[in-house]
Amino acid sequence: MINKHDITGLILAGGLGTRMGQRDKGMLPLHGQPLARHVLQRLAPQVGELAISVHADAGDYARFGLPVWPDALPGQLGPLAGLHSGMRHAGTPYLLTVPCDSPLLPPDLAARLAAGLIDNDADLAIAVTEETDPATGAAVRRPHPVFCLVKTSALPQLDAYLRSGERRMRTWHGPLKLAEVLFENHGAFGNINTPDELAALQAQGLSVPMAQAILADTVAPVAEIEELALPQAFERILAADIISPISVPAHDNSAMDGYALHGADLGGDTPVTLAVVDTILAGRPGTVNVGRGQCARIMTGAVMPDGCDSVVPQELVRHASEHSITMAPDCIRPGDNRRFKGEDLMQGQPALLQGKLLGPAELGLLASLGIATVPVRRRLRVAFFSTGDELRSIGELLDAGCIYDSNRYTLLGMLTRLGCDVLDMGIVKDNPQALEAALRGACAKADVIITSGGVSSGAADFTREILARLGDVAFWHINMRPGRPMAFGRIASEGDTALLLGLPGNPVAVMAAFYFLARPTLLRLMGADADTSTLPLLQVAAQAPIRKKRGRTEYQRGIVERGADGRQHVRVTGAQGSGILRSMTQANCMIVLHEAQGHVAAGDLVDVVLFHGLI
Repeated sequence: MINKHDITGLILAGGLGTRMGQRDKGMLPLHGQPLARHVLQRLAPQVGELAISVHADAGDYARFGLPVWPDALPGQLGPLAGLHSGMRHAGTPYLLTVPCDSPLLPPDLAARLAAGLIDNDADLAIAVTEETDPATGAAVRRPHPVFCLVKTSALPQLDAYLRSGERRMRTWHGPLKLAEVLFENHGAFGNINTPDELAALQAQGLSVPMAQAILADTVAPVAEIEELALPQAFERILAADIISPISVPAHDNSAMDGYALHGADLGGDTPVTLAVVDTILAGRPGTVNVGRGQCARIMTGAVMPDGCDSVVPQELVRHASEHSITMAPDCIRPGDNRRFKGEDLMQGQPALLQGKLLGPAELGLLASLGIATVPVRRRLRVAFFSTGDELRSIGELLDAGCIYDSNRYTLLGMLTRLGCDVLDMGIVKDNPQALEAALRGACAKADVIITSGGVSSGAADFTREILARLGDVAFWHINMRPGRPMAFGRIASEGDTALLLGLPGNPVAVMAAFYFLARPTLLRLMGADADTSTLPLLQVAAQAPIRKKRGRTEYQRGIVERGADGRQHVRVTGAQGSGILRSMTQANCMIVLHEAQGHVAAGDLVDVVLFHGLI
């Protein structure tokens, strides 16, 4: 087995892009991000180290924050030069190469190539796909040698091959043992070579991880900071590091009610008797020097007397009187039950870092340091509205073919729980003028605009046309269920700008898109750290089989419960239609079925996100 930390992932970039107008393909935009960024996002979880290979100038690739390794070979040798550079620079025993213009590479590429290499006792493994010959109808294997996992110790063979004057990527390995690993999805290994291919990919749905990465890369916290009294700072985001002005505890103290003594008096084979020379209470330090053979009665939290390093709990003392105690020689170890000065926090150390959500424990910690006010980010202003002629508000008559608007109320609850200042703009009809007026009005008042409905490809969806006039949209569709139609962009109106999150119209899709895409985006805008903005995934065994289509991320409503065997398992709530809002009230979790997953068998572990604290 090859550990992923033993693999360096190398993105081969910086080519000529002759069919792209001599433009570097890796930097061409796809959904608002360079192609190479999409490749990086898929590759990063699969390997331990990452780097980018370029022909000459590092150019814009330096902004990715990764090592950039220029080709060392003269001339334009393409991927072979990148492979050579990677094998020279990598500090790991294995190198995985992928091209910068293949943004759909498999999420299990490294694992499957590694398994093929080990199973065949090979020096390198490459991906192959099976395609049908249009002339004969026969299955033909097509190798993809640029998608290669190779031992870096194979560098001498590559050097010898280059010295011979050969330059073909498919034959450089010579006598080395090659393993070919069959992948089912040949589309994952396609290159983007023409503007039409790039446009076609742009029209396809975006993977959930890539959408999350784009959202994370695009947003920055609001700049305004407020100084609040500690009680008013509850559930706000800390805007600056808090450095402890004191040590906690401020002195060595007792962790028990008992007797403070010298550890050196312990041990031996006979009971230990010590003279009691003082009583020390919390908040009232002792006044008597406690010598060897002596002890002091002490209470929890009281200052340890000089020279004493241990506390025997009073319940472990065999005999106690006003003047002496007797105990077993081994009832405690030297140093037991003593808290050290600064054990919790030392003066001058960071107590809390910016981005921390201030909950009950954080308020208590700040109070223990005597801190009365704290800097926090101002609340995020979010405007939201629903779109659709069929929607009616509570209290209105429900005409034939109409439905009550539920999305505004779920959004109100989710945004309020998140700590946003919310502006409910009601229902906007399917009318271009009304929609544009609503967007412009929201832009003037809010940092973020959230809409529900109006972002699919229906005839009454005018959002695309309006956003083309008001701003930019990075993506429109995501390969997820429920929640495929979702827009993300930025709009501007009369000098004001706002982020736009266009959520689907179906109620469950709104909630799924909010929790897994909008929520982390809003928290980052609020200045929250990664731990706060990321929903924790727990693994639980599936109680029964779950059907799942590969190639998209699915969120199914589930119930985690404890079975007769005492172990936890999860089951789906039943029908998973994106309009069945009642299923969200029955569920206590969302089952997260990732893009690469297929059907789940009973007993298989699946990821879940618990609803506790969310809904």
